[in-house]
Amino acid sequence: QVQLVESGGGLVQPGGSLSLSCAASGRIFSINVMGWYRQAPGKQRELVAAVTNDGRTDYADSVKGRFTVSRDNAKNTLYLQMNSLKPEDTAVYYCNADIEYDSGSFYFYWGQGTQVTVSS
Repeated sequence: QVQLVESGGGLVQPGGSLSLSCAASGRIFSINVMGWYRQAPGKQRELVAAVTNDGRTDYADSVKGRFTVSRDNAKNTLYLQMNSLKPEDTAVYYCNADIEYDSGSFYFYWGQGTQVTVSS
């Protein structure tokens, strides 16, 4: 029943900005950590940024200072503000959330992914 729906991907020029959103819905008791991952063609999926339910954040070295991850616990929504985008940021971005779907039962859910393309 739990679903993660991402939005905000698209085409942007180098140096530009994009904002991604991920809304969780369904039978949700609570959400622990939420994060963004990305996967470029021919490469493994990697962590971009994550945020805990109390606001602690973690970023990949390649995006520190450029990306900002945040969440709205009341709306069960995750955000990623991406600034100073580079061509190497081009990838499919996936939302991930550790969700308590039943009392004491957690599962890592994935969104369907949204394409981010940084190109002139």
